[in-house]
Amino acid sequence: MHVIVVNDFAHVNGGAAKIAILASLGLAQSSLSRLARDKNGVQVTFFSAVAPQMPELEAAGIRVICLGQQEILQDPDRVRAARQGLWNARAARAMAELLSSCDPRETVVHVHGWVKALSSSPIRVAVQRGFKVVVTLHDYFIACPNGGFYNYQTREICTLQPLSAACLLEHCDSRSYAHKIWRVVRQGVQQRLGGLPGGVQNYITYSPLSRQVLEPYLPAGARLFHVDNPVEMPSGQPADPGASQAFVFVGRMSPEKGAVLLAQAAAQCGAALTFVGDGACRAEALAACPGATVTGWLPASAVRGHLQQARALVLPSLWYETFALVVQEALALGLPVLVPETCAAREYVRDGQTGFWFRRGDVEDLAQKMRRLMDPTLARQLGRAAYEQYWSHPLTLQNHLEQLLACYTAILASD
Repeated sequence: MHVIVVNDFAHVNGGAAKIAILASLGLAQSSLSRLARDKNGVQVTFFSAVAPQMPELEAAGIRVICLGQQEILQDPDRVRAARQGLWNARAARAMAELLSSCDPRETVVHVHGWVKALSSSPIRVAVQRGFKVVVTLHDYFIACPNGGFYNYQTREICTLQPLSAACLLEHCDSRSYAHKIWRVVRQGVQQRLGGLPGGVQNYITYSPLSRQVLEPYLPAGARLFHVDNPVEMPSGQPADPGASQAFVFVGRMSPEKGAVLLAQAAAQCGAALTFVGDGACRAEALAACPGATVTGWLPASAVRGHLQQARALVLPSLWYETFALVVQEALALGLPVLVPETCAAREYVRDGQTGFWFRRGDVEDLAQKMRRLMDPTLARQLGRAAYEQYWSHPLTLQNHLEQLLACYTAILASD
């Protein structure tokens, strides 16, 4: 079996890239032992646009094709960026060259991310040449022009039909209406020329909510596979949330992530608050809660350290999300988690047992739930339940790889 992993970035810069790279390494490394045993392992090729590439990929025996291009949002040549984002001709040529030496009967093209550099052009090449393609739905770009079913201007979940007249007229972009129109054009190119979603029959989801949102926009007869994301958390003694004070936020401090909402709630209930991360809403969040701490971006080990010293993790997202890896990491450490009832992460939090759900965008309700967790006895009780819930069915890399291989086998066996 040959698996071609397609992702904009050849390094970890977010959740999609982390999972693409982690799975690639896992497939390659498990293949080494299988190859030594029966000469029938998994060959992995990693196809990307944006450097630098992680040296661990080639060290694991993975062939890496990195085009050395820029992320379109970071390219100072805006004309080139706009053209590349619509249709990356170089990526199409590189994919055609790669596939010319591959057997479509034994090859799966697994797409993780394409909108930030690659465009849909290499996907179109794979579809046209008769290769089996599967797309992991890390976000909502397969249907929604801005990728989130979220209106950045009103800070509300968007219920408009993508590419409808109402959608075209609505300024929902985080930047400008002109950028929204460019995204609409890209969506049209993706649908008509790129073969997405119409030309692809196989999709991977890891959230029932995101599946429910996206399924109406996928082609008739599309096959959806559930694959659990891997969580890199060593087993050990649980944290003691009752002994800690700070509520912790981890991630990008951007409008859709709800950082300001959390700051307002913390100020209202007098809770200690730590933002592990950074972003555009930093100043606004600190203005709402002057006593909060912002650590900036930290390595994974330091993030884990802040979680181990937390009263609870709060994920105040104003949009759907699809998985929220940090929620699983918090549960694995034995922390209660607070999530909005409209967020996909609620699927992993038992309300009142391993954390609390709160009403999306409701400062009062979030503050009330935080106030309840200021009781150290309740924090310990929920934290212990969270720990037991996670470790009763841990999301290991091995579990992820087994599900992936079953998915690939089914796809290759299909007509």
